[in-house]
Amino acid sequence: MTTLYAVANNYGYLVVGTDNAAEWHTGYFTKYGDGGVDLVPHIHFTKGEVREMGRLLGVPEEIIKKAPSAGLWEGQTDESEMGTTYEMIDKYLKGEEIPERDRKIIERLHERSHHKRQLAIAPPKF
Repeated sequence: MTTLYAVANNYGYLVVGTDNAAEWHTGYFTKYGDGGVDLVPHIHFTKGEVREMGRLLGVPEEIIKKAPSAGLWEGQTDESEMGTTYEMIDKYLKGEEIPERDRKIIERLHERSHHKRQLAIAPPKF
């Protein structure tokens, strides 16, 4: 992110993020990494909606269907790391019925990542 911001600052650009509603809700982003951006245009779209936008824009199907991965280690996928699927998170966010196991995982992820969705806390002024 330091490099992206250095380039953006040099050209007077903003840094645009890729987080969608599922990632934002569960905190599946790095606080000052891919989450440290100026704009998050996909924040109100589910993962499924982002995939559909990709199809409408002509993104190759092999990219759209590729298992989402942060590429942290060989074979790593977002869903295996989170313990639930984007489909379940999307349904949860839409208020649809999902298995209790998935609901608990999603709510736990949301609660423990609360700090990621907040601005930095400043100490009180004396």
